[in-house]
Amino acid sequence: MGNNFVCPKCGNQDPKYIGFLNGKPYCRFCITMNGKQAEQKRRGHGSVVLKLGYSLSKDQKRLSEQIVSNYKNGIDTLVNAVCGAGKTELIYAVMAYCLSLGKAVAFAVPRRDVVIELSQRIHMVFPNNSIVSVYGGHTEKLAADIVVLTTHQLYRYEKYFDLIILDEIDAFPFNNNELLHSMFFRAIKGNIVMMSATPSEDVIEFFSQKGKQILELNTRFHKHPLPVPQVVVRIGILKFSYLVTKLRNFIQNGKKVFVFAPTISRCETVYKFLKIFVKNGAFVHSKCKNRTQIISTFKKGGYDYLVTTAVLERGVTFKDLQVIIYDADNELYNSQTLIQISGRVGRKIDAPEGEVVFLVNKRTSEINNAITTIESKNRHLQNML
Repeated sequence: MGNNFVCPKCGNQDPKYIGFLNGKPYCRFCITMNGKQAEQKRRGHGSVVLKLGYSLSKDQKRLSEQIVSNYKNGIDTLVNAVCGAGKTELIYAVMAYCLSLGKAVAFAVPRRDVVIELSQRIHMVFPNNSIVSVYGGHTEKLAADIVVLTTHQLYRYEKYFDLIILDEIDAFPFNNNELLHSMFFRAIKGNIVMMSATPSEDVIEFFSQKGKQILELNTRFHKHPLPVPQVVVRIGILKFSYLVTKLRNFIQNGKKVFVFAPTISRCETVYKFLKIFVKNGAFVHSKCKNRTQIISTFKKGGYDYLVTTAVLERGVTFKDLQVIIYDADNELYNSQTLIQISGRVGRKIDAPEGEVVFLVNKRTSEINNAITTIESKNRHLQNML
């Protein structure tokens, strides 16, 4: 009987993930996703007011209108846009359209920190609508006009959303996670908009099918080029000495800095030694229970620098931010990740430039690929101007 069992929740039929209880099969693949489910009956939406407070660029407006048109025609959309292009702003119009029809809207991202910041941004744009954030440890309320949630929490919504926007589709833990992919498609009853600066070949292939469309935006909204990383090769104590000197230089010039490290242990070790020479910093990673407070303090000017893992790789925007990737040649950093981290710099219209430093023992093919891709995007920009 187990050989024919197909999990009604995630679609798993692999025998190695099927167990038996009292002679009946059950799925071990999605067993951890077992909790409160959202009720299908929802209250009506409030009146929809889209309050941007600024104008979209010509390119942003064109793509925004196309996304709305695609939704009206039942077409799923992939937005392939460079870091800092203003992807989030592109989908406000389609959200407003759906809300005006009383439809269920979700904005999903892989990480909790981005959910928290994104919810605040969306609340400012849709002041008349209710917004709920749903992530691990924050699941008391599941329904609102707009649900902003981590991809893990989508299992609570079966055939629930008329529109799901999924940003950072290539980020951990959603990327290459079959279970999260299953939960995502299980939650849809309408159409999807996916967004990424570095979509995989599989994603490109998926959206190349009939009934789907890929929209590209290869320029940042302020029309300035992407920062091209500087590769600095240093070994041993010379690498750390350069880090201290460069960090001090940034801070003396009034710049805020992220120092990225590939692992949690390396993050803590780098900060342990760095704080001896450079004061007024902190570290943050996925295991830090107070990381929301640390990031908030940094944003308010309470810290000059943060040593961080990939937890701040995406979805955050700070004015005048500079980036140093310590051990950028580590095998955990592929070209997509390096591009994403580099994209933290120069995102503000009143601070469109900045430095990205890859501090390494040696250059790697992933580093070369990242730089080549960034330079290619910048050439595209020059050709348009």
